Amino acid sequence: MSLVAEHLEQRGLRFEVLPHPRADTALDEARALDVPAAEVVKAIVLDIETGHALALLPADRRLDLRKVEAALEVDEVRLASEDEIATDFPEFELGALPALPSLLHVPVVIDPTVLEHASITFAAGHQRESVRVTPVALLTGATVSITPITRPMD
Repeated sequence: MSLVAEHLEQRGLRFEVLPHPRADTALDEARALDVPAAEVVKAIVLDIETGHALALLPADRRLDLRKVEAALEVDEVRLASEDEIATDFPEFELGALPALPSLLHVPVVIDPTVLEHASITFAAGHQRESVRVTPVALLTGATVSITPITRPMD
């Protein structure tokens, strides 16, 4: 059982494990699972003044860093590098960080469009496995900020 599945099970949350072909991005994950991209949540690691933060948004949206700065009340936000992510989250494959605030223990901002669906899917720490949960799983056991942080894809 994966770390993500164990974490969800320990919290008494219902989930479904979804194996799939390798997916390097959230859009690839949506295609591999044949689900709408709006229901696949990508977790983007950010660097802020105090360390890392996490932005959760649908695969079919783009992150707006200015909105994230306002949401987190910081002066500057930048995307974490792959080296930083690999060093600080070694238990997960690059590109497969799970969208679980209670597991990652960093400040989290969630775009409200994530919560509009009956179920959501996100990487389970491996590029060949995802989990499907209800959006309440993102809110259980963690402090999060829910505010618009995205814009439509160009």
